[in-house]
Amino acid sequence: MAPKHHPTPLSGGDRKALSKELGRARAMTTILAAQSAEARAKGEALIHTADKLLCESWNERMWANGGPIDPSPSIDQAVHGGYPWLEIECSRCKTKRDVDLAELRHPPTTFVHDLASRLRCSKCAKAGRRATATLLQLGTRPRQPDPEP
Repeated sequence: MAPKHHPTPLSGGDRKALSKELGRARAMTTILAAQSAEARAKGEALIHTADKLLCESWNERMWANGGPIDPSPSIDQAVHGGYPWLEIECSRCKTKRDVDLAELRHPPTTFVHDLASRLRCSKCAKAGRRATATLLQLGTRPRQPDPEP
């Protein structure tokens, strides 16, 4: 984009005043850009904190009430909040497993409680059964060792 053209005034005093105002405007753009970056960083930190608190709140409600609680954080909120793992349990064989939310093939706006009907036990699936998974909690790291290599 071409810079804006400012017609040069005829008198020397007006030229000096225009030059001074253009210098102030250029300095102000630098200051405003720095303030914008600082505000954006603060906003990102606040959003990260809010996502983390939402995940912790959901975990506490899951522990207290024992079921997929609505509303839950979305997948991207859980990952951004530092809780990228979902601990599940097979409703049939009671095998616990950890699911990496970042690797799921679901839109990142999908809510975690909506995954309850979509996740299946891989152990029971090998045996030809389609047992659903029970959601337990979100985690910062996998809690169970991966049974499959």
